[in-house]
Amino acid sequence: MEQGLLLSGQDFHPEENPRTPYEAGVGFTVDLDTEFVGRDALAAQKEAGVEETFTGLVLQERGVARHGYEITHDGETVGEVTSGTMSPTLGEPIALGYLPTELAEDGTEVGVVIRGEEKRAEVTTPPFIDQ
Repeated sequence: MEQGLLLSGQDFHPEENPRTPYEAGVGFTVDLDTEFVGRDALAAQKEAGVEETFTGLVLQERGVARHGYEITHDGETVGEVTSGTMSPTLGEPIALGYLPTELAEDGTEVGVVIRGEEKRAEVTTPPFIDQ
């Protein structure tokens, strides 16, 4: 998770949380120069851009974000945590999830609702640790 890698079934799911490669941040895996089912839809999305982006969060307050927790901005729910843990390497709570693209910039302040209480968090593009 500290590398920001997608976990199938957790960070995306074909039925419960379907995502395109561009939303999930793995658009480099798509070769639009070849023919395949869905190619035209992906080409259009690449050109138009995505509405939601897979990104990371670092909590600024005590708490651990878990799968399914709401991500908020200005009091409104704007996304959902897909994965979250206390990073053993960083010693701070980190999470992954999808946010509206306009909120997915590093440093954007958001909240994560943990057990009914909103905790401050900051958007951080993964990986969380230097490679």
